[in-house]
Amino acid sequence: MTIELHNVTKRVGAVTHIKAATLTLEPGHFNVLLGETGSGKTSLIKLMAGLDPVASGRIVMNGRDVTKLNTQKRNISLVHQFFVNYPHMTVFDNIASPLRVAGMSKSEIEGRVEEAARILQLKPMLKRRPQELSGGQQQRTALARAIVKESQAVFLDEPLANLDYKLREELRDQLPELFAGRGAVVVYATSEPEEALLLGGKTTLMSDGKVVQFGPTAQIYRRPVSLEAARVFSNPPINTATVVKRGGEARLGDKASWTLAGPHAALTDGAYMMAVRPNHVVPARSDRAVVPLTGTILVTELSGSESSAHFKMGADNWVSLSHGVHPYKVGDNHQFFLDPSQCLWFAPDGTLAA
Repeated sequence: MTIELHNVTKRVGAVTHIKAATLTLEPGHFNVLLGETGSGKTSLIKLMAGLDPVASGRIVMNGRDVTKLNTQKRNISLVHQFFVNYPHMTVFDNIASPLRVAGMSKSEIEGRVEEAARILQLKPMLKRRPQELSGGQQQRTALARAIVKESQAVFLDEPLANLDYKLREELRDQLPELFAGRGAVVVYATSEPEEALLLGGKTTLMSDGKVVQFGPTAQIYRRPVSLEAARVFSNPPINTATVVKRGGEARLGDKASWTLAGPHAALTDGAYMMAVRPNHVVPARSDRAVVPLTGTILVTELSGSESSAHFKMGADNWVSLSHGVHPYKVGDNHQFFLDPSQCLWFAPDGTLAA
């Protein structure tokens, strides 16, 4: 089973929502759609699910052109971030509903529902109704309905977004196991880069309705093909600044300079846009983080075991993200250290230079 998109577009009136998307999505791993809200993730899922019409291009599932087929004829399951369950039905009946529509026998329905409920720890709740469940249990019910149907394609549109942190972590850990070995193409939309990295598989980076990069998740995280792709795959936002290369030296305005090594040293002299993720700008010198930067603290945040500091250096706003609790004070000048080996360099047209 594969899903192939061939120059697929979506338009609403004169506005193009999806711009000529070409992708091949396969089973055996998660296919993540990563982009901020409004980037086109849900629009692309609706096209693949048959909920919205394609303006141009083709969608092929398992070698069959389904571009003009409605949702019911595509054998798909869709789980939204909102808990879409039938309020008048028990959990058992909610899970069983697609099987009954398919005309399956009572014994087979019972067997499949019991198995899905076991996997998702819902067996004690099968006689309850959705309003008697917690948010996590309601989302488990929606996931069980997707699993029990044994669809060729499963679309998960930010399914964990409305759950609390602990439930999100628990379900995220379970998801790969839930769909392993089922032969379905699993498409998972998220706005969180960390979630994409945790799920692995392959990722499609989306921005302003277009696919900006597609490939193995870890690979495109390490080597984004453009500055736009690097920005999509970074949270907190990736730091950017203009650097000038002269011979074997890089200069960041009058704020910092360092000796170049590796592929950066081989670049043609001139101006580049440099980008570096916040976790490579840290408040303490290390073997790799050796380039000193000094800036004025604007905002500080503490999240679990990590501290972040937004600081201004010249005309640029930067972000540092590091483990531990650090004594930042808003308004103070503070020294940070940049790891130059983790810097991405982009040409004036935005494409990766090194």
